Amino acid sequence: MNTPAAPPDESWSPVPSIRVFILNDHEMVRRGLGDLLQHVGFDVVGESGSAAEARRLIHVLQPDIVVLDDRLPDGTGIEVCRDLRSTSPDVRCLILTGWDEQHAVRAVVLAGASGYVLKRIGDNDALINCIRSTAAGIPPIGPSVRERVAESLYASASAPWLKAMTRTERNVLALMARGLTNPQIGQEMVLPDATVSATVSSVLHKLGFRRRSHLIPAPIPRAWELLH
Repeated sequence: MNTPAAPPDESWSPVPSIRVFILNDHEMVRRGLGDLLQHVGFDVVGESGSAAEARRLIHVLQPDIVVLDDRLPDGTGIEVCRDLRSTSPDVRCLILTGWDEQHAVRAVVLAGASGYVLKRIGDNDALINCIRSTAAGIPPIGPSVRERVAESLYASASAPWLKAMTRTERNVLALMARGLTNPQIGQEMVLPDATVSATVSSVLHKLGFRRRSHLIPAPIPRAWELLH
């Protein structure tokens, strides 16, 4: 890869190396992201194409930031992020997504992620600055936005996603929107871990986070396109 990446935003002062882990099921995208991030000074400590492997590696490597894809062959970025909040609470997550803005912000709130970056070919500065901001403790999605999104999920009793859910699923959704982790939801509702995990997956399915047909299509950037 000989094509140089866009220079970093000069308004940022030098900071200690930020350790980044990449979770994406497209190998070429992982390579492109890795080349881009290392070119501007980030320390890419690991990568994976599956949720299960990533959970194991992240627990060992303890990166500062995980850049994770919204959709994975064995789960969703939301579920991985929620798990990390319980097992590795110091690790912050950014969701790389092809969803529209509204769906992306909902994903961030339900996942407990710090923010999201839309898949836009050639828009490298957005990702770079988002990682730097998150590592500096300035999450792209602030508390006021999270509160508004959480409220919007229950703004109307006739919302299609609520109609499709059982009472248990609605209760779990409410706790997810409040920022509770899976273990905390289990304690609050007196449910075993396996039941909470299955219910969370069902809630995400009914909200359209698991079925590709419910999502806004977006091109998958190739490695060389990410570096222009």
